[in-house]
Amino acid sequence: MLKPIYRSLHIGNLVCVGIRFLQVALVAPGAIIVELAPAHALDDSNISAGRTAPLTSFTSGQEALRVGEEDLRAGNMGASVAALTYAAANGQLIARWKLGQMYANGDGVPRDESKAYKYFNKLVEDYDEDQPEQQNVRAISDAFVAVGVYCLNGIPNSDVRPDPQRAHELFQYAATTFADPNAQYNLAHMYMIGAAGLAKDNIAAIRWLALAAKEGHPPSQALLGHMLFVGHGLVDQRARGLMWLELAKEGAPDPKDQWIRDLYQRDFLVAGENDRLTAARMRDARARATSPSLPARSSVASSLQPFGTLPADK
Repeated sequence: MLKPIYRSLHIGNLVCVGIRFLQVALVAPGAIIVELAPAHALDDSNISAGRTAPLTSFTSGQEALRVGEEDLRAGNMGASVAALTYAAANGQLIARWKLGQMYANGDGVPRDESKAYKYFNKLVEDYDEDQPEQQNVRAISDAFVAVGVYCLNGIPNSDVRPDPQRAHELFQYAATTFADPNAQYNLAHMYMIGAAGLAKDNIAAIRWLALAAKEGHPPSQALLGHMLFVGHGLVDQRARGLMWLELAKEGAPDPKDQWIRDLYQRDFLVAGENDRLTAARMRDARARATSPSLPARSSVASSLQPFGTLPADK
């Protein structure tokens, strides 16, 4: 088990940050570290409380997971939640992950960040790095990042209090162990603002952003591009910055990603013609040398939007 990091980290809700942490990559909110309230042990019986349908008709958690997924695809949300809740209570990791996603996003159920946190946090606490379940790595990784997000700001009207230090530990673990781009993005942001007692370090931030950007993570590409363009922490590389910004813009068509398009437009307008031409050549060369990017990760931890103002330019 992850005793060195997690033995004192029993929290009952994504109490560290709300999905808002992922949403602040371009800002440095003044995070105040608040001591975490005593944690309560979490078990699946607590998670299952409040279910709306009998859960005794399944012969196993695996069967309940299969039925729950079928109901989910068919749009039968009530039956799906009941089956997935049974599966989660009987140790099915994917059921916990799906329920966490559903409650975090209000997908077929009323949005409830506290319930989402409980499911995600259960995945984190039960993860055994000595016996990793490779088929569930994606779900485990998403859970680490989601809990980290909640731990940064806490969840209003819940016992989940801000705990930036735990957020940093979770992001660091997911960024290094799972190479999770959302974790790398949030870790970079923590270095940018000096959260959790970290010294502000734009060089470290750029290194983490570069890792995620190379994997096709649009928010990281956008922030990396902007930092290179204006020269945060190093000699500015305006053309390379524009290249990353254009890649980010093309990979982020969703309305919630408007900040990426705005950031690209902002830097493009002040770029010289030579920088624009060089950026276009670099982008074409990169396209010839690399394979198409993987689809963006769809998870609680990828709801990335700006919040506040951009980092001060030079």
